[in-house]
Amino acid sequence: MDRGAVKRWRLAVAVSTFVVLALSCLPAASPAAAAPSALPPVDSPYAIGRPVLKTIWVDPRAGSDGRSGASRSQALRTLDAAWQRIPQGKTLTRTGYRIMITRGSLAPTAVPNYFESRYGTARFPILIQSADGAGSVTLPAVNIFDTRYLYFVGLTFSSRLGDAVHCEKCDHFLLRGNTVRGAPRESGEIGDLVKINQSQYVFLESNDISGASDNAVDFVAVQHGAMLSNRIHDAGDWCAYAKGGSAYLRVSGNEFYDCGTGGFTAGQGTGFQFMSVPWLQYEAYGITITNNVVHDAEGAGFGVNGGYNVLIAYNTMYRIGTRDHLLEFVAGHRSCDGVPGDEGRDRCAAYLARGGWGTTRVDDGENYVRIPNRHVFVYDNVILNPSGMASAWMQIAVAAPYSGASQNGSNVAAPTRFDDDLRIVGNVIWDGPADHASGLGGEDAGCRDSNPTCNEDQYRADNAVNTVRPDLAGPAAGNYALTPSSAAALATRTAAIPAFSWSDAPAGTPAGPTTNSVPRDRSGAPRGARSAPGAYAG
Repeated sequence: MDRGAVKRWRLAVAVSTFVVLALSCLPAASPAAAAPSALPPVDSPYAIGRPVLKTIWVDPRAGSDGRSGASRSQALRTLDAAWQRIPQGKTLTRTGYRIMITRGSLAPTAVPNYFESRYGTARFPILIQSADGAGSVTLPAVNIFDTRYLYFVGLTFSSRLGDAVHCEKCDHFLLRGNTVRGAPRESGEIGDLVKINQSQYVFLESNDISGASDNAVDFVAVQHGAMLSNRIHDAGDWCAYAKGGSAYLRVSGNEFYDCGTGGFTAGQGTGFQFMSVPWLQYEAYGITITNNVVHDAEGAGFGVNGGYNVLIAYNTMYRIGTRDHLLEFVAGHRSCDGVPGDEGRDRCAAYLARGGWGTTRVDDGENYVRIPNRHVFVYDNVILNPSGMASAWMQIAVAAPYSGASQNGSNVAAPTRFDDDLRIVGNVIWDGPADHASGLGGEDAGCRDSNPTCNEDQYRADNAVNTVRPDLAGPAAGNYALTPSSAAALATRTAAIPAFSWSDAPAGTPAGPTTNSVPRDRSGAPRGARSAPGAYAG
């Protein structure tokens, strides 16, 4: 990065820091209240602004629940006591609440069984924050239900018993600058670590999240929000995914690593009854995945499993796919399960009657409904497997068209396609020998010769596949930028990214953003006409 770019980056960091740390100027704030680290200026963080807040203090070591909680010297002992002082079931109209927790650890008995039915607003939110710096406060697993404008900042969540953070029916939920720890994925003790479901406006920013046998981050039916600049790692399945009708999410500036199935996927498989109206067809809508680094993942760097309008652009992938493939574009799965008695089947039937895609069958085997992909754009990424490493079977996995009986009565058109307007353009891929299988066009694969946007000849012509080796500056030390010479050599390889159109979205689906510009790279440097592919412009 040249000196001018460094100055611009520092200025952008300063602007981002101001947004993140604005709370430190609020009345009654401790100088140590500015716990979260600044977000890299790769994407716009959630703007907390300058809300009106009443501060309640909690001291896990020396507080007393018989005190007022109005100052550090009068701190309560438990977070549960502080939470009970926030009106339940009423929208806050005069003041929000900031719970400041001093250094220490809280036992499960010291936190609410459920953080439930507290209704903040943009001006009067509820903020739970470490008073003595990020990492100074440790909480056990937290369960959150039916809340609005709830923010957790600069805390550590630790659990070996289940989801460390679970939020259901949340509206404007922010996790910023936290550490979330489960158990090593090999232990099998933790399934999902951060689980958010049936929620809207959810923001995960600058967190370190690790330790799950399944998925470190699991979004189900989450609309609007972002995963920005997180480190998400040590998971047996995907590092993170958004599925079940999740929509309008930005996934930007993250580092995904040490996961089994892969880095991040838009869509996957969902019980029909867990979805939300009107997002009842695709698994994922309007997901933009940019400026991320994925490394040391056994499976794919990224996937789309039942997605509509998904962008995967300007990402860098290193040491991935050794057990199968680099990228995947396959079916989303849909069945009706998980709710005792007839309640789940009744909801599935109601969703089918509304035109949703699914079934009333309770089935986790092969008899599930396949959810298609449409308008998936894969542009200007860098994928590097160094010497001695390669994807196990193929570079790209694209499912073949499907016309099985499981689609009957599902409202899904057959044959069901997973490569409809799939575009793979401007990518630099170095993986295995020159004749390594692409995975496209075979009898059991999609992207056949008849597909005008994705076929074997197009893939070889529109991407640099084992023809130009990208060199990274220092991946062993965590530097995934291209070397200057490699960046210069690849600067002419990028392609213009098309905009999204929502004209053929399922009826009743709200249109999302259309522009797909990626004006800055992962470091915050602006991209120009001759910027290199990958997460760093060079």
